[in-house]
Amino acid sequence: FGVFPFQSSCDKDVILNILSVLTDLLSLGTGRRIHYVISKGGSEALLQALATAARTEPPDHSTLLPLLRLLARVGQRDRKFGLKVQKAEATDIILSLARRNLGHHLHLIHCLWVLRVCASNVTTGTTLGVNGAMELLFKVITPYSKRHVRTVRAAIEALAALLKSKSNSRRAVNRGYLGGLLRLYQDWHHNDVSNNYIYIRRGLLLCLKHITNIQLGRETFLGSRGMEILFTSIQDCLFCRNLDPIITTVTQILRKCYPKEPLPVATVRSSYSFPLPGNAKAELPCEGSEGDYESDGEEEAEKDLDNENVESKEEDYDLETDVNKLRSRPVLDRPEEELRQYEAMCPELSHHFQELESESEEEKSLEDRTESLPSAPSYFIPSATSVKHPNYRCRNQNVSEVGPDPGEMDFKVPQQSWTKKEKCRWDPTDEKRDTVDAAQDADSCEGEDPARSHALTLHPLPEETAWYRKMFDCKTSVNPSPGERLESSDTVTNLLEKHKGDIPFHSPHFYMARAKHVKSIPDYKDMAFPDFWGHQSPPYIKPMLERKYGVQRNKVLDDVRRLIQPGDVIGRTVFDLDKPSHSSPGAPGCLTFFSKFESGNLRKAIQVREFEYDLIMNADVNSNQHHQWFYFEVRDMKLAVPYRFNIINCEKFNSQFNYGMQLVMYSVKEALQGRPRWLRAGHDICYYKNHYSCNTAAGGGMRGKCYYTLTFSVKFPHKDDICYLAYHYPYTYSTMM
Repeated sequence: FGVFPFQSSCDKDVILNILSVLTDLLSLGTGRRIHYVISKGGSEALLQALATAARTEPPDHSTLLPLLRLLARVGQRDRKFGLKVQKAEATDIILSLARRNLGHHLHLIHCLWVLRVCASNVTTGTTLGVNGAMELLFKVITPYSKRHVRTVRAAIEALAALLKSKSNSRRAVNRGYLGGLLRLYQDWHHNDVSNNYIYIRRGLLLCLKHITNIQLGRETFLGSRGMEILFTSIQDCLFCRNLDPIITTVTQILRKCYPKEPLPVATVRSSYSFPLPGNAKAELPCEGSEGDYESDGEEEAEKDLDNENVESKEEDYDLETDVNKLRSRPVLDRPEEELRQYEAMCPELSHHFQELESESEEEKSLEDRTESLPSAPSYFIPSATSVKHPNYRCRNQNVSEVGPDPGEMDFKVPQQSWTKKEKCRWDPTDEKRDTVDAAQDADSCEGEDPARSHALTLHPLPEETAWYRKMFDCKTSVNPSPGERLESSDTVTNLLEKHKGDIPFHSPHFYMARAKHVKSIPDYKDMAFPDFWGHQSPPYIKPMLERKYGVQRNKVLDDVRRLIQPGDVIGRTVFDLDKPSHSSPGAPGCLTFFSKFESGNLRKAIQVREFEYDLIMNADVNSNQHHQWFYFEVRDMKLAVPYRFNIINCEKFNSQFNYGMQLVMYSVKEALQGRPRWLRAGHDICYYKNHYSCNTAAGGGMRGKCYYTLTFSVKFPHKDDICYLAYHYPYTYSTMM
């Protein structure tokens, strides 16, 4: 490289031989060889040689073409190539060569390759844009034609690289190039029926994608009917996997240009608040224009091609579906040796539970070994009758040093060493009597501490339905009459009589008695049926849900359809925790929602289409964030109809719902038929960024805070059932108590 720059005394054949050897070496070599050339000053030497060769008149293309090929190849691997081009003052030389060869496509395509590599640096790209590079490229990019396709492709790729500069994007919008790009894309898409020129169509889409990175570009795109054009163009491509690059790019553009909106709630603050001394905060409304969400900014830092790719991956991280590429992989927060001291507390981390199903002799020997270790921290799970029986005695009783809560005096549940060999001395024939005793004890507890007790009712079952009448052979309201306690009502008595013993280690009466003494900020008056009735373990292991091909982008396109075809959207609020009077439950063909029970979370439900609902979760108390958990009741469903639910205010960047996780569902009908279970449910499940956002104030100081949608479809197992849907198996505070 020391002698490579052209000298007047150099023989032309020598130069050509050097170029030929370099070309062969780099074409046969790997990336390491190119990086070695770069480290030895290869980029600078080639640029200097280009400047020397371009000054000769007339230009010697036998020398220029291999030089340009080498520059394009080396420049792709040189992260500072754009800066080196500027330092060598080669931008004008490259543009001049391109202009002089507009009519000679073989020479022009070499210039365009180098131009694309130079534009990988934003600063260099901006300089090229100021000097008329985009105008030059639009002379080369033509409507659909089978001639000079390689040249058109090179020009489009160079233009896409130039438009990564925001100043170039603004210049393109101001000169009307965005509309021209849309027309070019329509023309190529319409005529390329054999899909031979996918790379040209995707190149035009990349140009649009970069232009719409600025607010002016998005506004012009919307004004040019870009949403409708792109949305319509891919409807016939969705099931062709060869067109995935086009569909993915269109999806990214459409969801980026979807106008930002605040959540359809008065405020993102929680519906529930609790005044803390000295910590009063004003309500923060979730309002603001798009200007609050983001700003383009005039000054641009230099970015290379790699950084731009990283940004693109960050922007569309939620579209990633490869589990091996998940970021924030969990790591141990302390040495593994230190964690071993906690093994006794977490047997599920080290114990193989399959061993529990071995022969009874092995179980017996295991129990014997356990008895020989009195310090082993295992626990007995009591039933209501065993706890309340006057003769109930188990060994190894532990008494809390703090002492029982006054409101829990009649509900002491001592921790016990739990093995199958342990025998608790109580008479099982008294189970029915003791269940009633639990209710009587609840009354006495309420009398002792009225401040800790409140009326609690089971959320009503639909008495008008046929299955309800058949189950109880009567028509009684689950709501007790005035002065009648729920746990002594005829309905609950009938329930427990017909289905007693279904749930091991659970007594509905005992649970209700305990739940009455739980104080809550929302002051819950209703109880969810799964918490009251209890549940059994699923009878089988459910595998991870296999992801359906294209489900995520199809859901994004369904959301875009709302904007393009607003006449299809119902937009009726059917449940509102903040304004119950504004809800319209019980409408014909509409689901009925409810969530005001312990651990329940559903703030608002909006019917979008006949079988589709947008759901908004409530934030944590005194907070405007943490919306991931959901747990709510739904009823009045039809049989074998796929209902779609969209939880639109999730916050995480990505979710296990993108990787096979399912929600859980509990059916009251199934429970009353002897199958009280939380089962994995849902199909077409995915998680993605939506168009809802908050301004800086309402977002808790987070600028342009975005929300994500968890969407899933459910076919309910029975008509007019009552079902509960939850993020995971609910575990209430009352259950813990």
